[in-house]
Amino acid sequence: MKGREFIAALGGAAAWLLAARAQQSKKIVGVLQSFEPTNPPVPILQTFLKRLRELGWIEGQNLIVEYRGAPTIDRMTELAADLVRMKVDVILAPATPQVEAASRVTKKIPIVFSNHANPVAAGHVSSLAHPGGNITGLSNLMTDLTVKGLQIVNDAFPSATVIGALAEANHPLAQTTMKALEAEASNLGLRVHTGLARSPDEYEGILSSFKRAGTTAFIARSSPLTWNGRVRLAESARKYELAGLSSAREMVESGLLMSYGPNYLDLFRRSADYVDKILRGADPADLPVEQASKYELLINLKTAKALGLTIPPALLARADEVIE
Repeated sequence: MKGREFIAALGGAAAWLLAARAQQSKKIVGVLQSFEPTNPPVPILQTFLKRLRELGWIEGQNLIVEYRGAPTIDRMTELAADLVRMKVDVILAPATPQVEAASRVTKKIPIVFSNHANPVAAGHVSSLAHPGGNITGLSNLMTDLTVKGLQIVNDAFPSATVIGALAEANHPLAQTTMKALEAEASNLGLRVHTGLARSPDEYEGILSSFKRAGTTAFIARSSPLTWNGRVRLAESARKYELAGLSSAREMVESGLLMSYGPNYLDLFRRSADYVDKILRGADPADLPVEQASKYELLINLKTAKALGLTIPPALLARADEVIE
């Protein structure tokens, strides 16, 4: 090889080596979500990324974000394993099903959740104050939230004696939530008619059974299944003239009557702080689990009118937002 060619080759090799090292210096965050990845990411993930940028983590410069997602729980473990094979530095697994899947395939890579239903009851952390493993983040305390939802439904329909409860059959905490709901219903003098769904195709049959049981309203426990199938759920609710309540505002925007739940944008923003601390060397075992601090009640008056329902003025006054 001539001298000039050798120098050119050497320069190319050096450039490749520098590029490889630059790539290696970037931190990789894996995002395990309950829906197919979108471009651009959905608003809650955009909030997460914006906060990371504020903390100094810029995609393409010192950060790589790998998205994996599916609308059903049964694929979560496979997708989590894919992130583990990529040797990501941390996994954002927002809710209980994603955490459950990620925890099955790694005990070393840090896992951060943004809206876990109940991390202690699920066995994902030892305690809120001392997580003790590779998992930490923020909890929306969904069990307590569902109980609060029942109280709101009772306020909205004081003459109701039977309340429907819809949950995703494969959700790790479905049974725990239903038991808490039944206990609170007993305190309120109500009976719960439960329906467990494995597919949106089952919504109509379950809501039909609610109607036959004499229910006026039902609570849809938030999960990948109910969130992804929210339009079909709202359509079935209108068909059987049932008032539905869930914890996500998107459910109300899709046509359910009410939602009561945390501000998910706030939770995803705060989860970025956990990711930042871990990328800078913090041990997730030492980062206490925080709880949601902002809760919102939304009421869809358009749906109420379509169902022929009158929302008590006192409940309307409590609403953070009314859709007309």
